[in-house]
Amino acid sequence: MRLFDSLRSFVSSLFHRNAIDREMDEELRSHIEHRADDLERSGLWRREAERRARIEFGGYQRFKEESREALGVHFGESFLQDLRFCLRGMAKKPGFTVVAVLTLALAIGANSVVFGVLNAFILRPLNVPHAESLYGLWRLSSNDMATSYPDYLDLRDRNHTFESLIAYNVTQAGLDTGSDPSRAWVEEASGNYFDALGLQPHLGRLFHSSDEHGPNSAPYIVLTHAFWHTHFQDDPGVVGRVVKLNKHPFTIIGVAPPEFHGTLMFFNPDFFVPIVNHQWFDVNDMNARGDRWVFMTLGHLKAGVTREQAIADLNSIGADLEKNYPKDDAKMSFKLARPNLYGDYIGRPVRTFMTALMLLAGLILLAACANLGSLFAARAADRSREVALRLALGSSRTRILRGLFTEALVISLIGGAVGLGGSVVLLHALSVWQPISRWPLHMSVNPDAKVYAVALLLALASGLLFGAVPVKQILHTNPYEVMKGSVAETKRGRFGLRMTFQDVLLVVQIAICAVLVTSSIVAVRGLAHSLHNNFGFELQNTTLVETDLNMAGYLGDKVQPMQKRMIDAVAAIPGVETVGLADQIPLGDTQPDSNVFTDNTSDLRESNAATDAIMFKVSPEYFQAAGTALVSGRPFTWQEDKDKPRVAVVNRVFAQKIFGSETKAMGAYFKMPDGTRVQVVGIAEDGKYASLTEDPRPAMFLPILQWPSNSAYLVVRSSRDPEQLGPAIRNTLRDLDSGLPVYIQTRFKALDAYLFGPRMATISLGVLGVMGAILSVVGIFGMASYSVSKRLREFGIRIALGAQRRELLHTALGRAGKLLAIGSGAGLLLGLAAGRVLAFIVSQATPWDPIVLGGVVLTMLLLGLLAGWIPARRALSTDPLILLREE
Repeated sequence: MRLFDSLRSFVSSLFHRNAIDREMDEELRSHIEHRADDLERSGLWRREAERRARIEFGGYQRFKEESREALGVHFGESFLQDLRFCLRGMAKKPGFTVVAVLTLALAIGANSVVFGVLNAFILRPLNVPHAESLYGLWRLSSNDMATSYPDYLDLRDRNHTFESLIAYNVTQAGLDTGSDPSRAWVEEASGNYFDALGLQPHLGRLFHSSDEHGPNSAPYIVLTHAFWHTHFQDDPGVVGRVVKLNKHPFTIIGVAPPEFHGTLMFFNPDFFVPIVNHQWFDVNDMNARGDRWVFMTLGHLKAGVTREQAIADLNSIGADLEKNYPKDDAKMSFKLARPNLYGDYIGRPVRTFMTALMLLAGLILLAACANLGSLFAARAADRSREVALRLALGSSRTRILRGLFTEALVISLIGGAVGLGGSVVLLHALSVWQPISRWPLHMSVNPDAKVYAVALLLALASGLLFGAVPVKQILHTNPYEVMKGSVAETKRGRFGLRMTFQDVLLVVQIAICAVLVTSSIVAVRGLAHSLHNNFGFELQNTTLVETDLNMAGYLGDKVQPMQKRMIDAVAAIPGVETVGLADQIPLGDTQPDSNVFTDNTSDLRESNAATDAIMFKVSPEYFQAAGTALVSGRPFTWQEDKDKPRVAVVNRVFAQKIFGSETKAMGAYFKMPDGTRVQVVGIAEDGKYASLTEDPRPAMFLPILQWPSNSAYLVVRSSRDPEQLGPAIRNTLRDLDSGLPVYIQTRFKALDAYLFGPRMATISLGVLGVMGAILSVVGIFGMASYSVSKRLREFGIRIALGAQRRELLHTALGRAGKLLAIGSGAGLLLGLAAGRVLAFIVSQATPWDPIVLGGVVLTMLLLGLLAGWIPARRALSTDPLILLREE
């Protein structure tokens, strides 16, 4: 209430200043008149009574000022005076103002961006009603949220703690709207999906549980608002239209609300279909209890139910399923996870990196405040005569400090506004950015009120922090000593103690900069090594053509003849050297694996497996087309079909693990989980299969004629320009089947998903490294400038006495150089330790690289030279005559 009254008085003083002055004058005069009347009645003449009344009353102007201050008028006037004074001072020193504003803008902008991303991914819940009670079911044994459809039904129908459990899966489908069939991303959702989430349609209707009547009983589509806008141009007549998904007719029944993009935070599907139609999208049996193809199960907890109660309820159902289905549902226990976090999917190294990024952004802001504190201290030293003169003329230290803090807050608010503006632009750009073109990945990180509030708080806190640095300097200013010019000697001990604290801050800033510079150079070197890595296949002159024959209606015996026709047709295109086919590719979307047993193993339980191997099903030409070298043996032939003995090509790691050596592997046999004996006919070079940072792991290549698959990647090796080859391939395949959706990209482009993490790490650390370098330059500059400002008289005298330039430079910059060396050494050591974390994200990232170590040392040296150049010039150009005139 008191604050409100003060604000009201302040505002009133701005608009009613003259009226308030008149009222105060009248009130004070009435006091004097009343006292004069009393004195006149006691026998004094009127003139003498008025004189005595004025004497007894005291200083008229003093009481007027006190009254004005009590009413808030004085505060309003002085605030406006301080504001005008600081703006004039900033205009007189544009270099200082620009440096201060940009320093804060960079630091606050970086924190706003990092907080905006964290806010979107962690603090902001899914955009559905009552998101606070929404939890996903996390299976502990497999450490994921996947489950089988029969298990989902049991969990949905038998639990007592959830309002309703929903299930969904993400897959691809061939969409044919009448012309130019294309691939689309589909979210298969249980019938209760929209009702359980509390969503209403934007257009038409949504599907419900009542629409489900068994497998393939609900051929309905609900479009996302974005897909309706981009592909159907907001046409309301789309409701009721029949389109084809994987050659099967589906009816569009509605459009989802604009703000809803599915229940995956990063992944925006094109439309939703009932999950009971799964077999139209995948040949697998949806009712197989051991096939955990349902991506996620989640639901709202009932009112009053705790997480512990829900977990106990789910675990009791899981224990019963374990008992009834021991082969399919072993170790079925759960925990609850927020569906918008997906922390365990991302992995510990990436979470550690993101946490470190947030911490580094905060440290950068702290470093910025320390830098500006040093600049303010240097500026206060330059203005010591002005401060001393104001004190000598009667100004209070409080008034001077208030002006100082006004200037600090104005700079911090301007810097915060500039930084926030830049962060808003960047966050909006990130929100529309699609980092991997073939996946509908979108990072909805548009800023909200939390981001603006945090930016404002950071700006205010920053202003108070760096504005407080010269407070002690102002409080201990002695006007008499300053005017004599001997302050440096009398205050050396005090300044030394204060500078010791600033020295520590500067060393910390330099260390942070060295950490960031080290990490960014390590990331750049690691990324460069990754692009020249031995992948086990060649990137150059290779094009990938991805399709799924199931999308075009090819099933069973129709699949392999069509695959052979595709290979032959593309191979006939001019400029194409060879064409291979694989169900999946190394470093592709998925890497199917299988347990492998030695040939003498009879008990084929999982616990007896010799290893788990990545499994690819390929055509005979695959190895030549992919550029995968065979170190021994032979590739497959087209005669090795399902009627011939099973054969395989394995990599070197596989041969070592199963057979002990490559020599023993040739011609030997191993067993698959179903007991099939497979003979090794070739050994391929090792490669990267599931991750750029993975350790060498076993892999096997099987003939696609013996192990059929609907999924197909055509690997095309050609000397033609990919820009010309792509349309030729597309037209050729359309001539074979106009309803066959294909996606064409270069082999290098297909690595985008795997290079996304290393690229983002490199860019993030690079940006923070540049910011750290800028702040270090500002910090060293501020410290050196302050030192030079305090010792200008000394430099002038030494120059007059004939001091050498080298001696002056050592005096001016020696302390800054020592701090630079200490901070750089500490930061380099910390950067070497941080490189171990980077190795999990960026392949072959190592800080123990001579180029990295040399680059860090050279960079920090250049930063020191750049920061000390202007103070050094100022020290060397000191004119003793000018200083003597000032004395």
